[in-house]
This record gives sequence, structure tokens and C-alpha cells, in this order.
Amino acid sequence: MATRDFERALEVGRPPNVKRLFPNSKALIVSGKVIDRALLKKGKAMTIAANGRNYFVIRGALLAAQRANAAIIIEIAKSEGGRNAYCAINFWNLARITDQLMNELGITVPVAIHADHYGIKKKEDVEAAKIEIPSIFDAGITSIAIDASHMNDDENLLANIELSPYVPTWAGYETEVGEIKGKEGLSTPEEALFLIKGLNAHNIFPDWIALNNGTTHGIQDSDQGIQVALTQEIHKALEPYKLSGAQHGTSGNSSERLKEIAQKTNTTKANVATALQMLSWGVEVNDYGNAVLNEDGTPKKIPGEGVTEELWEEMLSYAKEKGLKGGNFKKLNLPFENKLLGQSREVRERMAKRVEDFVYHLLTDVFNATDTAQLAIDLICEKGSYDLGPKAERIENPEEWTEEKIREKAKAISRDRGPEGDFDD
Repeated sequence: MATRDFERALEVGRPPNVKRLFPNSKALIVSGKVIDRALLKKGKAMTIAANGRNYFVIRGALLAAQRANAAIIIEIAKSEGGRNAYCAINFWNLARITDQLMNELGITVPVAIHADHYGIKKKEDVEAAKIEIPSIFDAGITSIAIDASHMNDDENLLANIELSPYVPTWAGYETEVGEIKGKEGLSTPEEALFLIKGLNAHNIFPDWIALNNGTTHGIQDSDQGIQVALTQEIHKALEPYKLSGAQHGTSGNSSERLKEIAQKTNTTKANVATALQMLSWGVEVNDYGNAVLNEDGTPKKIPGEGVTEELWEEMLSYAKEKGLKGGNFKKLNLPFENKLLGQSREVRERMAKRVEDFVYHLLTDVFNATDTAQLAIDLICEKGSYDLGPKAERIENPEEWTEEKIREKAKAISRDRGPEGDFDD
């Protein structure tokens, strides 16, 4: 990476909230738009959106990105790091921790800070979001996913329209159609077009769309995985609106399946959460990103990897006492964060190293993200700004997308949402 290019990007590429918070920083924290465009410029490539459930995940992911010279995203979901968080990392400290680590480690690749799954599950959530969303941008967030997919299609669209003014125009913007819940209630081209056409009519141009294309979150019970053909079909239907895909729930999918997503769809962002958490703890993880389980259903810890054996036994005892199994091991993050940080340097470094090696493999061998850092810097320098502007332009008639007409159009959409469940992250 050319030093002059990096210095120029650092000067003009950091959004105003980041410059205000970290005036003397040498960390190139950028809008999510920059990351998306860099992957598009390379073509048939996506990068990791690493869910920073603990400090070691963030550290390892940043080191991997530097090794791969890849632009990446560090994120936390509302369930992980919102008001009712189960992680010590949250919307309000994620940028600060990332900036500190980037300066400490000499990280020069561009990094976006993403608020994932900012969930809107009922109309009342919209009013609270009007206060909270500006607060997380005040704290250094540079990209957000407005996820109102839990509601009916008309309410999803109307919530996105109502909240759009609270998201800076320069920021990365993700929207979602179809709750993430495995094989049940898969997204359709019809409902994706409904959402994106309605947003387009209101001069709202998301960078990414997340689909329910056959994934669930956490530890998986089957290997059905991502439906590549369905994803292709929906992305093809959305081509006039110039969206990229955001792939959620990558755990439970093999490297080959993820390569297909990168090569055959318009996806540029792939969320990885549970696998990174397990890796940092020292749990054995297979090629599908799933924890290998013992006969009693507990994650299989590799001796001498991750946390100490004594701390792992304490974590298992706590999980048993609280009735935590499978994917709910995620709820160990908050009560054990300080104990994880309080281990010896050797242990802390091996925790981050496991994450680093796994993420490096994804970036270089699976996602085709190598050397996208320079592409991102080139885009900033060419534009001379942190704001790359929208990819699309308005092609829909706003008169056809009033609230009354939105509700009428939604009635014609046929979609089976499947059974209810806990599908937050």
C-alpha cells in the first residue's frame, strides 16, 4: 500500500463522527459504502463482517485483514450489543475499541464499524430508534442494518422510510427482507422488489440487502445451508437498483458453499459470529464453522488452545447452572469478559491468533477479498471524500408509493413466514 495514498485517505476518508471522536488517530475507519464498493470493484468477492462478541475476535479479525490486505467490517448486532446486550462489546464502545486496536497494531486497511440487525419488531420500536440511532453514530458507527423484517412487508418498508432520515447519508445502509430462520419462510423476489422499489421511490438507496436465503444463526442442526440459486434469482431481480447482498448466518455452511456465494451472487458482505466466538475460546470448529460437540452436547475444547482449562471448566459450570446449551453459549460472553481479559498475555495472544488464522483463511481462500484494501483507498482518493454517494438513482414514481398504496400493494404479497422463534443473531 502506497504511504502517500494511505495518508491522503486518512485525511479525507474518515467520516465526520470518526474525526470528531478520534482527532489524532491513524486508523482508517470508513463508511460501509467504501467497503462495499471495494469488493464490487474487485468482482466476485466479499469480505467478512466479523461480529466482535469479545475483544479477542476484534483483535484477531483486524490482524487477519492486515495480513490479507483486505478491507473489512467489524460489527455488533443489537441483540449482542444493544440495550439488552449479552456481550460487553456494544454499539457505544465498538468504534473506540477498534480504533485503539488499529493504532496499537499498526492496522492500515480500511475498516467499517457496522451496527448489525438494528431490530424493529413492532411500531413502538420506531420512536425509540429515532433517539438511539443518532446516539450510536455519535459513538462512531459508520454503517447500519435497519432490520424490520420481523414485521409485515408494509410495516418493514414504512419503518425503513421513517428511520432513513436518522442515518447519515454518507453511512453504509443495509436493509432486510424475510426473517433469518433457516428453511422456513424463505425470501422471495416479489417481497424483495416490494421493499426496494418502495425505498427507491422515497430516494432511499441501500447498499446491501439481507435475505432469508436458507440460513439460521448460531450452532446449526443441519447442513441445508444457503440457497445459492434463490439468492441469484433475487439479486438478478434487483439489478436495476444496484444492491449488493449481505449474507447472514454463514455458520453451518462449508467453504465451498461460501465460495459459491462469492462467485455466483452479488454478495459483498458475509457475517461471521458464532464461529469466531468459539475459536477465541479454544473450541474445535469444523469447516462449516460449527463447534464440534462432546457426547454431552457441550463444545469440545482443544487442550492448550483458547482460554485456560481452569477458566473453561468455570464457563461450563456456569452454563450448566444457567441451563445454557448450543447456541445459547453466546450468553457466556458478558459474565466472562473480564475474566477472559484477565488471563496471561500468552493465553490472550493465542485466543486472538486462532481467530486471526480462521479469518485470514476466509478472506484469502474463500471470500476472494485479498488486496481489496488498496481498492478501497483508491476509491476514497478518487472521490476526495468519505462520502461515495449512492450507487443507484430514483427510477420509481413516488406517487405510486404513498403509505396508502404501500399498504394496498402489500396485501397482494404471498409469503409464508414459518414458525416463530429466536433468530436475533
